[in-house]
Amino acid sequence: MQILLVDDHALIRDALRAILAEIVADVVIDEADSARKAMELAESNPQKQLVILDLGLPDGDGLDLLKTIRARLPATAVVVLSSSTESDVMAAALDAGAVGFIPKSAPRSVMVGALGLVLAGGIYIPPEAWPSRPKDAPAAAPERPPTPAELGLTERQLDVLALLMRGRSNKAIARTLSIAEVTVKHHVTALMRALQVSNRTEAALAIARYGWQLPDIA
Repeated sequence: MQILLVDDHALIRDALRAILAEIVADVVIDEADSARKAMELAESNPQKQLVILDLGLPDGDGLDLLKTIRARLPATAVVVLSSSTESDVMAAALDAGAVGFIPKSAPRSVMVGALGLVLAGGIYIPPEAWPSRPKDAPAAAPERPPTPAELGLTERQLDVLALLMRGRSNKAIARTLSIAEVTVKHHVTALMRALQVSNRTEAALAIARYGWQLPDIA
């Protein structure tokens, strides 16, 4: 597996290297300390499966870089690693195509679990992204999350959902699954209706809440 670490702090990159060595076999890691270098490395080797990206870069906005990587290298997954825990920043990153958002303040064990989930094809959204419950509000009784089948989702719709969560456009999904783009649009509409959401960010939150493992499609 080929991974690109993008952070202007060498200590952060060293920590990520150590974490990745624990959970990924035969990993090849490149490092960049700026947006310019990151884009050069990403485009020079489009086979990279994952980019771990800091939003606070010295020569550019990390969110803009995320959008550029997703547009130019749609097969590359991007995880954001940020010092921010603002919910609007998390939502913006996820809506731009990130498959995970890991606060730098997270314990090492959380980072290990989050990266392991992403590498397994999941989406990691930190607890800080969830609305807080008032202290005096009674705790809701835990409910078993619905399965895809219980929401009426077909295997093909799950394939579409998996690609949608990776930031693929409808056209790219149609090409990957060898179906018409209009068919993809119908599936997306059905998915949003079943999940009771209106955009990809809300869909990602729902999937994380349900704990679904989506199909692993290249």
